[in-house]
Amino acid sequence: MTEVPKVTIHHLEVRFQVDGDDGAVFTRLFNQHIQAWAKLYEDQCARAKHTETERRFGDAEGDS
Repeated sequence: MTEVPKVTIHHLEVRFQVDGDDGAVFTRLFNQHIQAWAKLYEDQCARAKHTETERRFGDAEGDS
């Protein structure tokens, strides 16, 4: 699996105007976007693993 570079956030400020419970809206939006990010990351890892598998297969054929 591809290693994720470490990121340090020193300051994060989020401001938005919503109708209803601010915390619930933030949580819903955060979860929606973090899930999308996680899907992209998992897809990237799967592609990298597939590529590595194909490279190994090609190398094994050359050994014969």
